[in-house]
Amino acid sequence: MSELAHRRILLKLSGEALMGSEDYGIDPAMINRIAGEVMEARQAGAEVALVIGGGNIFRGAGLAAGGMDRVTGDQMGMLATVINALAMQDALEKLGGKVRVMSAIKINDVCEDYIRRRAVRHLEKGRIAIFAAGTGNPFFTTDSAAALRAIEINADLLLKATKVDGVYDKDPKKFSDAVRFEELDHNEVIARDLQVMDTAAFALCRDHGIPLRVYDMSVPGNLMAILRGEPIGTLVRARR
Repeated sequence: MSELAHRRILLKLSGEALMGSEDYGIDPAMINRIAGEVMEARQAGAEVALVIGGGNIFRGAGLAAGGMDRVTGDQMGMLATVINALAMQDALEKLGGKVRVMSAIKINDVCEDYIRRRAVRHLEKGRIAIFAAGTGNPFFTTDSAAALRAIEINADLLLKATKVDGVYDKDPKKFSDAVRFEELDHNEVIARDLQVMDTAAFALCRDHGIPLRVYDMSVPGNLMAILRGEPIGTLVRARR
């Protein structure tokens, strides 16, 4: 554990990250690869928590745009995150991990209720905690849930796993001259409207001093490299 730069982390994964090569749902090969990297981090001594989105199944805002009541759509999205959390739990347990899924909405037959002190205790005991159902409230994204949970568990670092290698001044998939930032502060991200996470999530991190690192999850070994202190991706933190 002494060689790790970060002892307790919260890893935020999008639901789309689990799709892999599939058009929707969960790609077993992808979820198994991610689980392998999470287990490597846990075995190296890191305390690991996860928040997983539900966009591979349902996205509340998208359903609302199609005419569904926004609250109903968001509730469906929360349930989608529970499905993803259970799938990740299964993948981690097959690798020997001890895992607890904790839900912000009551669904006791399949997972625990989220209780902050119990979540911290799970981490201290070496269990991987997966926080499902967002914040339990409509109109809040899983990015905001990840920031909130990172604060509540006193995480050393919030990690946002994406399909690009950091934060850019504009979409690198559309603009060949896009410039990647090595480091930013929270206010710069909000002022520039760099939409890697929603504004509420960045504001929570800013107000509570939680550093955030955005990195490319498609590169094997990136998670462990970050835990060892390597400057992978873009770091967002308060300026020193």
